Amino acid sequence: MRYKQASWTDDGDRYEPLLSEKAPKTVDIEDSPLPEELTRDSLELPAPAEPELARHYTRLSQMNYGVESGPFPLGSCTMKYNPSFTEDIAALPSAAVHPARPDSTVQGTLALSYRLQDYLARIGGMDAVTLQPPAGAAGEFTGIGIAKAHHQHNDDDRSEVVIPDSAHGTNFATAAMAGYDVVELPSGDDGRVDIDALEAAVSEETAALMLTNPNTLGLFERDIERIADIVHDAGGLLYYDGANLNALLGRARPGDMGFDVMHYNVHKTFATPHGGGGPGAGPVGVTEKLAPFLPAPHVREREGDDGRGDYEYYRPDHSIGKVHGYYGNWPVLVKAFAYITRLGDSGLADASAKAVLNANYLAERIPYEVPFGPFHHEFVASAGEQDAADVAKGMLDHGVHPPTTKWPETVAEALMTEPTEGESRRSLDQLAAAFGAVHGEDDGTLAAAPTRTAAGRIDQVSAARTPQLSWQALDSDD
Repeated sequence: MRYKQASWTDDGDRYEPLLSEKAPKTVDIEDSPLPEELTRDSLELPAPAEPELARHYTRLSQMNYGVESGPFPLGSCTMKYNPSFTEDIAALPSAAVHPARPDSTVQGTLALSYRLQDYLARIGGMDAVTLQPPAGAAGEFTGIGIAKAHHQHNDDDRSEVVIPDSAHGTNFATAAMAGYDVVELPSGDDGRVDIDALEAAVSEETAALMLTNPNTLGLFERDIERIADIVHDAGGLLYYDGANLNALLGRARPGDMGFDVMHYNVHKTFATPHGGGGPGAGPVGVTEKLAPFLPAPHVREREGDDGRGDYEYYRPDHSIGKVHGYYGNWPVLVKAFAYITRLGDSGLADASAKAVLNANYLAERIPYEVPFGPFHHEFVASAGEQDAADVAKGMLDHGVHPPTTKWPETVAEALMTEPTEGESRRSLDQLAAAFGAVHGEDDGTLAAAPTRTAAGRIDQVSAARTPQLSWQALDSDD
């Protein structure tokens, strides 16, 4: 298969113009309640005809790459296809409720929230769930906040959170932002938690162990029950990072493994969009002893005046308070509810089985060393003598998105690959062929890649040190 991405540029190699440049329309601003120093006399707004508008966004999409374009095996991100039927449901007028309406007028909205709380609790083996957190990292912070409130309520002012060295960076940031000291836990030779190191790390200061299972290397923590006992015997709590929950759906539950609190990434596990860095949602589930500390308001069912059940907001007894406004990121939650309802128990279990099968099939097909295995939903290969970043740029020229690179740092020149359940055998073979082609290319060719995409290799150092944060700051002649 030959690939070359569209590149819509003018004679000066300038990319597709902004709409405000193509079809500007000046709007006079006569009266404004703002102070004079904050106002302007006119405003340029784009006013293109519909065909021009459609062509503009079509061209931009042709210069981009997404899950609709081809395989997107970005490790630890679960870039699964987002089914369009969920968009249709989220666009229904009944889903567009004003957040300030009285509870009695939004019973359908509260019913959906309550049912989604129940679905997620059953999937995770938890007793209660909040839908408020707007992203995975926000869910982490909420979950650790609940753990901290629990300890403080019991007059137990602990100071440390234990985190494996292969964990997501947000785990370390979450613990630090919550005011804890981080104790980094080294991995064992098999890529899993080193039990001896864990026993040495926990103490009466341990508030929690934050853990992903399967872990970041795609490996299931076989000693998870022993790990839970060690943490609980020290008086700590076990926190589940839900980033890799897609590997367990319908087959295993964090609550049954001994986890006390967890967050769910609905934009990973339940097929809602990642686009533009969001919108996401990071619901948090807890066991019964932590339920009184959930954020407020929380949705519960009650018996109505007519004898039938209805729904209301309430404040848990020891709530940590509000962490996000109103219903949470509501359209995203509606999409997750639709996805779970459509698949059901058997469909979710089938999704996780295919995700695991696809990861193990692809791991066997690529020419790079894969130091561990067997895997669940993802695997981490090593680029060896090649630079992992060059491998990634080279794969772009073969019409596929590359894996996550150089992380986790426990594998040299890491190529972290997660194909998800949505990829066919044909697309997995396409990915394997891209890995194989790049593996055989010389360093000079890879250093120049990509050459078949709309944009070539980006100067990442300059972008990081001198970022252009507004299109208005760009010189039109550049």
